[in-house]
Amino acid sequence: MESKNLYDFLIKVQSIAKIGLKYTIDPYAKKNYEEIQSMTLSLLEELQSVNLERNNYFKRDIYPTPNISVRAVIFNDNGQILMVQEKKDGGFSLPGGWADLYDSPTEATIREAEEEAGAKIKITGIVALLHRTPYKTPLSVPEYALVFKADFLGFVKAHDHEIIQVRWVDPLRLPKLSDKVTKVEMDRIIDAVLNNRTIFD
Repeated sequence: MESKNLYDFLIKVQSIAKIGLKYTIDPYAKKNYEEIQSMTLSLLEELQSVNLERNNYFKRDIYPTPNISVRAVIFNDNGQILMVQEKKDGGFSLPGGWADLYDSPTEATIREAEEEAGAKIKITGIVALLHRTPYKTPLSVPEYALVFKADFLGFVKAHDHEIIQVRWVDPLRLPKLSDKVTKVEMDRIIDAVLNNRTIFD
């Protein structure tokens, strides 16, 4: 394996371990994630001949910046939008999630659409760059959301375990929304797509 490919692989595994440590409640899983994190860190240090105990991708004591999320707004031929119902709060949102390290924004959006909605899509443009923090609770992290418009190519798999259902909805009769997307944001996004505009902030 080439050094760059190995480096990218190790960074991806390190990222998965970091996410696992944040969300798991299983003590055995936590131990395994810690071991994976330690092993990949050692391999990264050996590969680069550096000590990664300094500031790096996985420490947040560096200069604080907003997290990046991605969303896909997908219309069908009937003018309906593809939305997913979140198990966490029962509300609906656009398919999407946090961008992973080394994914381009479009790669992250395509991956999230397939994972959450089981949908294969083709990105056709950017709709919005939204500053989401004002719409969230004081305990939430600052967030920039990249919203892409996409063509629907078909369903290729079952939806994610965190999703209750996937549904095409009338943009003028939106269901109860998840805290991942607000009514104000949805109205702005829909208006931008229908009028072929890009919005920001």
